[in-house]
Amino acid sequence: MAMKLNELRDNPGSRLKSKRLGRGIGSGKGKTSGKGVKGQKAREGVALNGFEGGQLPIYRRLPKRGFNNIFRVEYAPLNLGTLAKAIDAGKIHGTQPITEDMLRAANLVRTGKVAGVRLLANGAIGRAINITVCGASAAAVSAVEAAGGTVTTTVPAKPPAQA
Repeated sequence: MAMKLNELRDNPGSRLKSKRLGRGIGSGKGKTSGKGVKGQKAREGVALNGFEGGQLPIYRRLPKRGFNNIFRVEYAPLNLGTLAKAIDAGKIHGTQPITEDMLRAANLVRTGKVAGVRLLANGAIGRAINITVCGASAAAVSAVEAAGGTVTTTVPAKPPAQA
């Protein structure tokens, strides 16, 4: 015999009855509804996060360290080994010039809050490629040029610091 929708019931004890507040002295939760008397915490809309009863809160006792540079420019890293594997797998054609858009389309670099792609020298590349990225490490540039390829960077290098 099949069960009908109107015969469905919760398991016994699975739903707790809500506390009935302010329903007379005999209920045990009458008058002030278990909130004590007066004061900020007896009122509605209390938000005392981090308040420790007048004691200096922990977020003020602990030392603050470091610096958050709001002008920091972040690049998505791309290793030579990853690029070589993608070319071997056919995700990218190594014969034509490689751009950042092609790398994003092949899911080789992350998107989001990044200023561009930075080529790094982790791994090895065995073929000549022409790649255009925002930045590249000196080791990555020399590795690509040793394989017979070229690296073009679109972000100008920082001028040397004057002492």
